[in-house]
Amino acid sequence: MSGVVAAMRRTLLSCTSLARHGVIALATALSASPEPAWASDLTIPQAISALFDLNHQEFAALTTALSLLGFTVVAAILLMRTRIRASRMELNLRSDIADLQVQADRLRALLFAEPQILIAWAAGDNRPQISGDTSLLISQDALSDSPQRILAFGTWLPPEPALQMDHAVDALREAGEGFLLNLSTSNGRAIEAMGRAIGGQAIVRIRELGGLRRELAESNLRYRALLEETELLRDFSAAAPWPMWARSAEGNLRYANAAYVRATEGASVADTIHRNLELLENDQRTEMGRVLNDNSTFSARLPIVVGGERRIYDVQALKLGGGSAGIAIDASEATALRDAMERMAEAHRRTLDQLSSGVAVFDGQRRLAFYNESYRRLWGLDQAFLDSNPDDSSVLDRLRAARKLPEQPDFRAWKAKLHEAYRAMEPENYTWFLPDGRAVSVVTTPNLEGGVTYLFDNVTESLDLARRYDRLTRVQHETLDNLAEAVAVFGSNGRVELFNPAFEKMWKLSAESLKEQPHIETVEAWCTPLFDDALTWRALREAITAIDNRAQVSLKLERKDGSVLDCMTMPLPDGATMLTFQDITDTENVERALRERNEALEAADQMKVDFVHHVSYELRAPLTTIIGFAHFLSDPSTGPLTPKQAEYLDYVTKSTNALLALTNNILDLATIDAGAMKLELGPVNIEKAIQAAAEGIQDRLATDRIELKVDIDSNIGDFTGDERRVVQVLYNLLANAVGFSPHDAAVTISARRTEHRVIFTVSDSGPGIPAEVKDKVFDWFESHSHGSRHRGAGLGLSLVRSFVELHGGKVRVDSVVGKGTTVTCDFPIDQNAHRNAAE
Repeated sequence: MSGVVAAMRRTLLSCTSLARHGVIALATALSASPEPAWASDLTIPQAISALFDLNHQEFAALTTALSLLGFTVVAAILLMRTRIRASRMELNLRSDIADLQVQADRLRALLFAEPQILIAWAAGDNRPQISGDTSLLISQDALSDSPQRILAFGTWLPPEPALQMDHAVDALREAGEGFLLNLSTSNGRAIEAMGRAIGGQAIVRIRELGGLRRELAESNLRYRALLEETELLRDFSAAAPWPMWARSAEGNLRYANAAYVRATEGASVADTIHRNLELLENDQRTEMGRVLNDNSTFSARLPIVVGGERRIYDVQALKLGGGSAGIAIDASEATALRDAMERMAEAHRRTLDQLSSGVAVFDGQRRLAFYNESYRRLWGLDQAFLDSNPDDSSVLDRLRAARKLPEQPDFRAWKAKLHEAYRAMEPENYTWFLPDGRAVSVVTTPNLEGGVTYLFDNVTESLDLARRYDRLTRVQHETLDNLAEAVAVFGSNGRVELFNPAFEKMWKLSAESLKEQPHIETVEAWCTPLFDDALTWRALREAITAIDNRAQVSLKLERKDGSVLDCMTMPLPDGATMLTFQDITDTENVERALRERNEALEAADQMKVDFVHHVSYELRAPLTTIIGFAHFLSDPSTGPLTPKQAEYLDYVTKSTNALLALTNNILDLATIDAGAMKLELGPVNIEKAIQAAAEGIQDRLATDRIELKVDIDSNIGDFTGDERRVVQVLYNLLANAVGFSPHDAAVTISARRTEHRVIFTVSDSGPGIPAEVKDKVFDWFESHSHGSRHRGAGLGLSLVRSFVELHGGKVRVDSVVGKGTTVTCDFPIDQNAHRNAAE
């Protein structure tokens, strides 16, 4: 109140001062003179008394001054009232502040009743405000320089919690995300850090956990970890591709994952548990229950039908306090791989047994784990001894006792060196020269799983071959040097690698120059004076230097000196090329002479064919006349003949018929040879054709007491061909067989049909055909009696082959000297109409 009174007093004084100054100003204005000295000493009453003594103008001025005075007084009063209201508000505000201060002190006391730290960041301010007992976390000395050191979490938190704290504080300040963390400091103290966004500020409270609160926090952490672990296990079980389940003590299904549901074809997990669907068969479940009752775990590989397919699963079950849990892992692929590995191992064993090399595998304990038959035969060891899995030393001792190992002055040291293979990293090669003269190559290979594999090869022959190869190489060099042919070998780079004296002599080259391995282009330049054909040398260069399409090249060179060379390039396996030159001047001259003679012989042969063809035609006319008159004379209408005349006429008829047949044969062969014969194709009845051919030789069969055997099927049918020519073929074959058969023998003719061919076969039991004559039986005028009754011009088989080949068939002769001959004719069933002889 004293403050309000003082304010009012000040207001009144101000109003009095204003009024006084107003009167003084009025007086000054009326007198139009500076304020008199006394004016400042007038009181308000004196000033008012002075106003009544004024005139009209003075009164007007006074009225104006009074109006101003009234306004000033009213303003002063209003100002006073405002100051009184402000004083009251100030008193109320002070009272509220005092209450808030008391409340803040009480809350601070309550807040810091336990050791803790508050860190606050105002919006947009990176410098925090820290309050509380910071010595809880770090020493007071560390805070003496800069209390903000508490924000360096890495100074009092391990690295992982410090990083977690930094991320949580950043998220709180940037996005207002609250957090609650339970951490451990570097000195092992448990703390709780909680962050919240309050009133536009990010506030972090850090306090130490102790006693029951610490235990609760630790329990909470363990509970959360257990919950996370349980959730993780549930997610894993649900996503696992293997059926998993849990059962109660009574055997009821309590849990099943999605894979179990799919395997048992359930609608859902709930449906599977409700229906208590079983994955295993009854006997499998019984066995698992028995094992679980006796032990705590069950493990077996069982066949299970899943989705209609039988597969192999590894079933693992565990007995729990309230029942059991199990899992079935698909082992079909593993089983298949194991079976495949076993089959592969067995295949490898069988393969090793087939090797000519002896193989012995010793395991990590140096005992024989595998051997093949070649190993046993190589060393002549007893199979029972090898099957007893002896150790390496025992095998070597037995071989030494049998004198089957190289003689050694210190056998123990030699064996110790050999056994270093068990500790080696790389294979070793040895050659053992045995007392019995054999040489054995030995390779010791360390096994990855321990042990050593021995590989034994009898290289006695190989070494002998190597020695013989060296001798052969020397012989070849000597042979090459003494060859009449000129030989030069050019490497893949086109340079001379090897040459013989004939090469340098033929091309008049220097041996010293050739030993410098000149290039083919240089050799070409040296040889150009004798032979300068650029195209030939280019072909030789390409054959020698080519990389791809290396082919043999054969050329003939006619040199300027008149000599003729036969040149040939031969690609060698190592990329080199052998170039050979042979002087064929004399051969070329002889060849020219022979060629000219051959041309003359061909012309003479053609003249012979033309002559035979012409003569055959000329002979047919008189023969036909003679045959006609012979038939006319034998006719009874011409008159009777004496017996002698009839006998002579019969001789004439037979001779003319034989001559006519021979003439017809020659004419047919000439026609075929000229390519002018055409077949008259039509259906050929096979049975009738054989009968027609047999009728032509009936008199000869009777005369020579030969039996004709016919072997055909009554339903053999027919085929397309020239019937007259087929009968002629069969007649000639039968006549030939009868002519070569002895008396009282048999001739067989048979026919058989296949899908596309008809095959005729004529067999006799005559003397057979010698090998040197067999290739000539189908030639013209080739006739060989071989002591038989057969006589003829040698045209029958020639006609047979010609007619069969005109039909598109083949003729084959099979003969054994002293046992007879079989001729087979193969005719196609279908013929192209009107084929000519040229086809």
